[in-house]
Amino acid sequence: MFSKEVVVQNQVGLHARPATFFIQKANEFKSSIWVEKEERKVNAKSLLGVLSLGITKGTSITIIADGADEEEAVKTLVELIASNFVE
Repeated sequence: MFSKEVVVQNQVGLHARPATFFIQKANEFKSSIWVEKEERKVNAKSLLGVLSLGITKGTSITIIADGADEEEAVKTLVELIASNFVE
């Protein structure tokens, strides 16, 4: 298991379009991936799950992955968030 904390800095947080980019990227990996905010943890490959966290600008989240490509998955998703979803 591998995890890393990141602060969401883009203007709208992790809603609609950014969340869709995030989920598409998460689905490229074999590992199980979760997003954790405070005490809630949801599947990072589920749009409804990610949107249900209500992640806004300035929110600190933890990305957790478990599987064959866990480190690469976490690093890629953290970089996506850090770049404000610019690919």
